[in-house]
Formats: sequence, C-alpha cells, structure tokens
Amino acid sequence: MFTNGKLGTFVLAGALALGSTGCIKKILLNGQIESTRKASAALNSVSDYEIARGAAFAGIAQFEGMHYLAPDNKDAMFLLLRSWAATGFGFIEDEMEQAEDLHGEDSELAVYHRARAVTAYARAIHYGTKLLESKHAGFEASQKGPAEIREYVQHFTHKSDAEPLMWMAQAWLSRVNLVVADDIQAAGTVHVGVALAERAVELDETYNNASAHVVLGAYHSRSKTAETELPLAKQHFERALLLTEGKSLLAKFNLAAKYYCTMQDRANFEKLLREVVEAGDVQPEQRLPGSIAKRKAKRYLSERRMKDCGFGAIPANAVAPAAPAGAADDDDDDKE
Repeated sequence: MFTNGKLGTFVLAGALALGSTGCIKKILLNGQIESTRKASAALNSVSDYEIARGAAFAGIAQFEGMHYLAPDNKDAMFLLLRSWAATGFGFIEDEMEQAEDLHGEDSELAVYHRARAVTAYARAIHYGTKLLESKHAGFEASQKGPAEIREYVQHFTHKSDAEPLMWMAQAWLSRVNLVVADDIQAAGTVHVGVALAERAVELDETYNNASAHVVLGAYHSRSKTAETELPLAKQHFERALLLTEGKSLLAKFNLAAKYYCTMQDRANFEKLLREVVEAGDVQPEQRLPGSIAKRKAKRYLSERRMKDCGFGAIPANAVAPAAPAGAADDDDDDKE
C-alpha cells in the first residue's frame, strides 16, 4: 500500500518517464533531419541527370514527411525551400523547355509544365517564408516596398543566413519570371527577390558557387531597355566566375543565355555555351549543376533558341549541330 506521498512520487516518476520518451523521440527526429541536411549535399556530386532527378523528387517526399513530424524544425524548412527551388529550376523547367521546343510555348504541354514550375517555386516560397519568419518576424509585412524589405533583411547578420536568403531569392525571382505576363501583382514584388539576393551576397558571396551573384546577374540582364543595369549584370557574372575560378558552368551558361543574349552578342553567346558543353569534370563536387548547365547549353545552341535571342538563322557551315538535350554529359562520373 502506498502512502499519499509515495503515490504522488510514483505518479510523478511515471509522468516524467512518458515525457522523456517524447523528448527522446523529438531529439532523435531533429538529429535525423540535421544529418539529412548535411548529407543532402552529396547529390551535387552525381552527374547522371536521370538518377539525380529521381533522387530529387524522392527527397522532396521525404522532407515533406519530416516537416509534418517536426513542423518547427528549421532544417526541415530549409530542406524544403532549397529542394523545391532547385527542382523547379533544374528539372521541371527543363521539361517545360523541352515542351516549348517540340510543341511551342503556348502548347498544352508547355503550359502544363510551366504551371508545375510556378507551383514548385510557390511551395519553396511558402517554406522559405516560414523559415525567415521563424528567424526574424516581419518578412511578410516587409514586402510592400523596397525600403521595407531592405530594412528587414538587415536583421540577418550571420554568414549562414546567406543560405536561406539565396534560395528564397532564386525561387522568388524564378516565379516572377514565369508569371510576369499573367500576374501583374507578382511582377510588382520583384524588389523582394532582389533585396534577398543582395543581402546574401553581403553575408557570403561564395555560397553555393556564388549563386546569389548569378541570380542578380540574370535579373539585371532582363531587358535591353534597362541599359543602366546591364553593367551590373556583367559585374555580377564576372564576380561569380572569379570566385569559382571560372569553373561554375551555371554561371557561364547564364552569362551567355541572359546577358549576351540581351546584348545581341552572338559571338560570345556561342563561345560560352560551347565552353560549357565541352567542359570536362571541372568541379567533382558540383557535377549535377554542371550537368544541368551542359544540358541547357546544348538546348540554347539550337536554331530555335538562337532565334529567341534575335540571332536569326544559323549559317549551315558556321555552327556545328548541337547535341540532343538528353545526351550524356560527363565521362568522368567516377573520378574525384
């Protein structure tokens, strides 16, 4: 028989045991998510586009499940922000471009994949918003104007903050780029993505192969009518290439496809795209981004994409036919 005091002690001990079991599960789950975030970088070393594509979509399903189990975990939010943004650009937009080349930009298939890409970026922005708000409240309120968003991003002061800021900027500006013709309201928020990318540059311009510089270079290349911004575009691209010792194939691709296309500089457009296509295993730790860049470079050397830049028909004896977009990219997959 228990006295009242002993019974109270026993009940309290039981409650503590149950509580610690829940805490242990939470600790284990958070540890697993943290480890997954660290290990996820390994996918970048895979050059096989199809394998990486399957892994990327499977990863999203896994990360969604992790977030469901741990809705306040910042690593899970970041994994979803990065995965949706990267998958939208690297894989879904690729399917959109294939459909555009085969059936036209207004074809049912192209419109379908464009909507998928927009949804992917919107999903990235959803998780990015939750992540930024969890770090510093006020992100949503700061979107109403350039001054407000620039003030807000000053709350981020650590080098590691460049990671969510860069991916949020990439998702934000990519979504605007795809909906600009149909969504005037979204187009009016471009200042948000720009401010996020600029702050990422200030905090860590080297992050992810100087990607924030590439994002800003692409943004400032958007129109020939914005001639005062074109020098900024060139500066950002050149800085990205300097920081990566000229090895970032995505930076080279974007310099060609965005800046030299806008500048109507066909010679440099072709030269850079061919450098990307013919590059070897220049960055073993960045084979997947390199494969994506090569795939896009081959596509943009096609007559159709040349015409999109206003270069006109390709002289029969001037340019060798571009390899198919799905052709193998690297022969050095196993080299380190």
